[in-house]
Amino acid sequence: MKLPEEDVHEATVSIGGMTCAACVRRVERALQSLDGVTEASVNLATARATIRHRPDWAGLAEVAALVTETGYEYLGIPEEFREDPIAAAREKEIRDLQVRFAVGIALSGVIFCGSMQHWIPFLMAIPRQPLLIALFLLTTPVFFWVGSRFFSGAVKAAQQGTTDMNTLVAVGAFAAYAYSALATFVPQLFTRSGIPPHVYYDGAALIVTLIILGRLLEAKAKGKTSAAIQRLMGLRPKTARVIRNGVEEDIPIEGIVRGDLLLVRPGERIPTDGLIVSGSSSIDESMLTGESMPVSKEQGSPVYAATINKTGSFTFTATKVGTETALAQIIRLVEQAQGSKAPIQPLADQVASVFVPVVFAIGIVTFMVWYFLVPDGNFSRALLNFVSVLVIACPCALGLAIPTAVMVGTGLGAERGILIKGGESLEKAYKLTMVVFDKTGTLTRGEPQVTDIIAAPGIGANDLLRIAVSIESVSEHPLGEAIVREGQARNITPAAIEAFTANAGLGAGALIAGRPRLLGNRRYLEGAGIPFLPLEAAAARLAGEGKTGVFVARDGQLLGMIGLSDVPRASAKEAIAMLKRAGLKIAMITGDHAQTARVVGEALGIDTLLAEVLPGDKAKEISRLHGQGEIVAMVGDGINDAPSLAAADIGIAIGAGTDVAMEASDMTLMSDDLKTVPEAIRLSHETMKVIRQNLFWAFIYNI
Repeated sequence: MKLPEEDVHEATVSIGGMTCAACVRRVERALQSLDGVTEASVNLATARATIRHRPDWAGLAEVAALVTETGYEYLGIPEEFREDPIAAAREKEIRDLQVRFAVGIALSGVIFCGSMQHWIPFLMAIPRQPLLIALFLLTTPVFFWVGSRFFSGAVKAAQQGTTDMNTLVAVGAFAAYAYSALATFVPQLFTRSGIPPHVYYDGAALIVTLIILGRLLEAKAKGKTSAAIQRLMGLRPKTARVIRNGVEEDIPIEGIVRGDLLLVRPGERIPTDGLIVSGSSSIDESMLTGESMPVSKEQGSPVYAATINKTGSFTFTATKVGTETALAQIIRLVEQAQGSKAPIQPLADQVASVFVPVVFAIGIVTFMVWYFLVPDGNFSRALLNFVSVLVIACPCALGLAIPTAVMVGTGLGAERGILIKGGESLEKAYKLTMVVFDKTGTLTRGEPQVTDIIAAPGIGANDLLRIAVSIESVSEHPLGEAIVREGQARNITPAAIEAFTANAGLGAGALIAGRPRLLGNRRYLEGAGIPFLPLEAAAARLAGEGKTGVFVARDGQLLGMIGLSDVPRASAKEAIAMLKRAGLKIAMITGDHAQTARVVGEALGIDTLLAEVLPGDKAKEISRLHGQGEIVAMVGDGINDAPSLAAADIGIAIGAGTDVAMEASDMTLMSDDLKTVPEAIRLSHETMKVIRQNLFWAFIYNI
């Protein structure tokens, strides 16, 4: 009987030593066998196990004992907003793999030269038997030390009654090593017609060394996943300025409790979620919402951890701390989405679980045929053929077919500024049916620009802009920065101003040549009694186009208005047309208002629009599209896109400015030119064709 949700609790622990999907399955089965555990889910990317359990379960001590007994390492409970306990273990693993690979490749080079004695003139003078003994001595540390993890992995699999990729490597390498050792010390078992048997020391050493290299690259890739989450955690300030008993003091971020009164000054990041008590400001919330325009905040407005205070100072009451904040929810979404991506390894493990027993069966049949059915059959010949089946069946060709093509494909991509994480990314990009674009900063430039200057009759556009530039030149508002940039582009010199006053969230006023000027939003000017009738239609048109209007008045009269908007990138429309011609569906997702989204969508030719969607809901929208049978690529550029980038089948980060977006993605496009999106997908198609050709010839080779 399923328990009510309130009776199910959840715990998260870190587990070390897992290398593949088979390890994940073993740990999950072990955890699910515990009394009181209703569900266990293991995330290989973050090396964490999430355990759902009844209130009366035995506890983490039993988990620790069981994980250790299963052959893995229990690393404890990860603490939110502190260093992940798996990170140190992963760094240690990377250093260990680097040393093992260095030793393995150095010894393998010498072993290979010794095995090809007839290719190297100065080695031909060395007698065969001493040379074979030397090769045995050189191969032994490669086999037993460099490749020890494969044999321990194979033993763990055997204890669970299954096989995996470790079993394949261990069997192939052991067959080559054991046969070569017998051929070295008991050659008479295999000598035929006076011809000494060939040895496979180079094969045993190179199999182990090359796969160690693969494990090293895999460990580094997992480390990047962990680094992405650490960067998200690092967005919060380390300290907060709290007011207790009327005294200001700086405390560590972990010291904040609900109900604390905190002070935030211009330019600072907000330390936690809360509600403004006093003061007002303009806050950059783009990391959460994707909205490029700063949001005006006043008493009672909510504020969120890690967003940036742009202008005024304010105090606020902490309402959510630690794991409750919006930033913590984004971190959790990224972790969950990264772990939910279907890795290619389970398929390889499933093939291995069938492939290894089949190879053994073929080897045994071969031995029986050569020993019992072939005329003049003998044990040594039958054993030689049995071992030959195991050696040849080692999946070297299959193992190298995909990495070789992936290396070429990713190399070509890097030359074009397309960074691809690996073969799995290429495979999924090959199957795409839909591309979803974030709007702000991806399809658009990500910052406001002046798009319209509408002057009242008798007023010149440059005169109107000069007044606006003069006032905004001493303002800190982001819209003002856009107006000043437009003035600089038109070579407009600001006039000297007097008695400047700012009204946060509304506008500003000043005296120019002794006469009062006002600049701000409609509410600000209407409060000053400025009539809007002459420009009512123009104001309505700008609003209908999703643009922000900044109004200018002098001596109580409206002089005109300036329209600002986040405009599309120059390459956006062409890139979308290219993707449509390739047969892909296109959608746009944004936290902006529906009207703004509609204007941009119509301009770029996008039919499917998903507006007013927050980061957590973006990931849900991607999941909804999955449920409709779509294979989805998500294209984004910032922190707010990280959950949806990770949740998509393929995450594509535009530009190299946001590490978190890059690490949550499968591909990173170094250029801001959106035409690289269809180019990256085309490259994936070409590479997958080569991989299929390589696999075909690899199967032919194995046969």
